[in-house]
Amino acid sequence: MALYVDIHVLQTLPPSNPNRDDTGAPKSASYGGVRRMRISSQAVKRATRKDFEARLPEGNRGIRTKLIVELLAEEITTRDPELAEKAAGLAEIALTEIGFKLKEPRKKKTEEMTEAQLKEAGFLVFISAKQLEHVAEAVVSIAGADDFKKAFKDLKPKNLVDIDHSVDIALFGRMVAEPNSLNVDAACQVAHALGVGAVESEFDYYTAVDDYKNLDDEADEGAGMIGTIEFASATLYRYATINLDLLEENLGSVEVADEAVKLFIDSFIRSMPTGKVTTFANRTLPDAVLVQVRNDQPISLVGAFEAAVVADQQGFVGPAVEQFVSYEQNMREGTGLKPQKALVAWTGDRAAKVQELGERVPLVGLGEAAVEAIRESR
Repeated sequence: MALYVDIHVLQTLPPSNPNRDDTGAPKSASYGGVRRMRISSQAVKRATRKDFEARLPEGNRGIRTKLIVELLAEEITTRDPELAEKAAGLAEIALTEIGFKLKEPRKKKTEEMTEAQLKEAGFLVFISAKQLEHVAEAVVSIAGADDFKKAFKDLKPKNLVDIDHSVDIALFGRMVAEPNSLNVDAACQVAHALGVGAVESEFDYYTAVDDYKNLDDEADEGAGMIGTIEFASATLYRYATINLDLLEENLGSVEVADEAVKLFIDSFIRSMPTGKVTTFANRTLPDAVLVQVRNDQPISLVGAFEAAVVADQQGFVGPAVEQFVSYEQNMREGTGLKPQKALVAWTGDRAAKVQELGERVPLVGLGEAAVEAIRESR
């Protein structure tokens, strides 16, 4: 029986620009015939990953880089300093045998060839610290072989990067164009955060004073800089889901998977992309959260807002929560699909209606409570 964890969040942002497009405007999308504020899933996933990485032991993290040769060479040298001079060459051979495509880096016209200009991967490589250690240990163990390339190939090196996946690789996956045998299917899916009602962007016109010039009484009094920043505000619907069976398969341990779920839920709920955060200081907590453990399929409740919410005299939160609760209840009755367990949290009276959907848990305890619910549902 497959198990899934769905996380639904309603969260209000004040005037802000956490995720902007190529023109500098807050990202947006049309839904239900209405333009809404949007935060891309990529931005949400990175914010979540950076948040829970800070709470993970260093050996359980992944790193995403093109400078994989340099990284592996450093790991080899750490294990055997006598290999320092040929570590880069050994790293190139090893990575090529594993299947990573390497290429010469793009050089600046004024640059001379230096150690920093080692070959790099043709794409961002997502690799865990433990996988990097496995490859380095294998290289060091046969570094003295007459035919290093053949000796390394005999070790079946692809297996070295197909075990001990870090939590972030297990959750978010790893896509390698070639060879695709190195791919890791993502155990979680994250939706674009979407405003529950229509958005109206505005512009902040600002000036900056030249402090030094301002000391001169005879200097002109014009601004040192003039600019504009586009911003918007919205109550957002955020959604993510975790395939527990796939997560356990990726991590190879039920206990580690449970800890990963706890970390992900806590980080997803409390993190937010930081675009223009020093300008707007827009960090807020969710107004309402619903976590559901299911044994049927993941179900996004974004349909609750296909009809855009219209704010009342007290804002969007109350009407949004009411629309959300009504949609979930109708969907449950109409389809017969019911979660195994439902947990809720809210941070203000206007969101209290969400209590009709599940058992109340403190916001900071949702991750742990969800893991307990998962164990009861297995």
